Amino acid sequence: MSDIQKAGQPENKMGVMPIPRLLISMALPMMMAMLVQALYNVVDSIFVSQLGENALTAVSLAFPVQNLMIAVSTGTGVGVNALLSKSLGEKNFDQVNKAASNAVFLYVCSYLVFLIFGLVGVRPFFTSQTDIAEIVEYGTEYLQICSIASFGLFLQICFERLLQSTGKTFYTMIVQGVGAIMNIILDPIFIFGLFGVPKMGVAGAAVATVAGQIGGMLVGIFFNAAKNPEIQLSLRGFRPHGPTIKRIYAVGVPSIVMASISSIMTFGMNKILLAFSSTATAAFGVYFKLQSFIFMPVFGLNNGMVPIISYNYGARNKSRIIHTIQLSIAYAVGIMVVGFGVFQLFSDKLLAMFNASADLLAIGIPALRIISVSFLFAGFCIVAGSVFQSMGNGIHSLIVSVARQLVVLLPVAFLLSLTGNLEAVWWSFPIAEVASVALSGYFLWKTYVKVIKPIENLPQE
Repeated sequence: MSDIQKAGQPENKMGVMPIPRLLISMALPMMMAMLVQALYNVVDSIFVSQLGENALTAVSLAFPVQNLMIAVSTGTGVGVNALLSKSLGEKNFDQVNKAASNAVFLYVCSYLVFLIFGLVGVRPFFTSQTDIAEIVEYGTEYLQICSIASFGLFLQICFERLLQSTGKTFYTMIVQGVGAIMNIILDPIFIFGLFGVPKMGVAGAAVATVAGQIGGMLVGIFFNAAKNPEIQLSLRGFRPHGPTIKRIYAVGVPSIVMASISSIMTFGMNKILLAFSSTATAAFGVYFKLQSFIFMPVFGLNNGMVPIISYNYGARNKSRIIHTIQLSIAYAVGIMVVGFGVFQLFSDKLLAMFNASADLLAIGIPALRIISVSFLFAGFCIVAGSVFQSMGNGIHSLIVSVARQLVVLLPVAFLLSLTGNLEAVWWSFPIAEVASVALSGYFLWKTYVKVIKPIENLPQE
């Protein structure tokens, strides 16, 4: 970019707007978009549940792979956000453009991996979990479509992250909203065969999902071209830039691994629960859909917070970093307390949305009430993890996630399952979250002492 272009760049709002107003303006569109995302996840399963409990179980068993795709795409996005927003704060516009073009390249490469899995790996994935033929068939046709056509998911998230990195979260909300609304509208049409469309069953849910993702991708491309002048994205003559990719993945890989651990945990929990019954697995799948209504707004808050911290870290503005962290923790804990109350009071009504049988209600009501105890601790941990990532130290987030899900949650769940009491298994979630609070608090204190506190001694740009 020329010196004239650099000189003509206005001061980004992330460096000048009062923090309370800035955080709300950045986070609220993301929170709304995430709520819409949560809504379409739930609606998807509500419609599928009308086909029977085995169909709902099949979609639940597919979740680890879908979560892995999201983990790779959002984890890469964390690295892109951190580098791009920090480069904006440093007024390094050449690095901004280099980060953006390499981001698109990395997302395309990620898609190719899941394309191969969709072609050859889906059926073995399901047969490794269950021998119930109907569940295997439902799951295979659903997940094959979601994997083979996942380019929409990867590129939608790619272009969302580019908008988010420059503070254009309103357009990110629209991108996510378009994809989610398309999915919600198309779900009943494709699943049940409305308006002359052939009835596709579980496969119809997958077609609706990928159609929404492709729609969101196209809107994201448009907004980046028309509304994001701080990034000059051009792939003409593009060559992968090793140092830029290394900087993206220095933050992104720990985030990818951290989010991927959730897939391992879910796969492991499904195996533990299938030893009790397929209904227990369905109940766990319903929990994951419902908890997204609580967690997604917090993730939206984080998505608004990360560019603010990264920008002001690049601009060496200590007070704005601290204020942003404090407000984000307060908001996140408040959201989680509300979620805890909803799960305690209305668990039976929440399950009823999924055409719950008497067995599913008997298992699901205590599951929702017990697991939601972990919400009281989770808000602080989620924000702390994003603080580590936004300041280029994703390894702390990785350690916390590994400890919570693999070192504590799964082993505790397995040991409690040996009692033969299914309700005891659900307590592994609050136990793991308490361990996460302790580690997150320690690493946040360490980040303040070693990274944030010394900022005032660094030279100003």
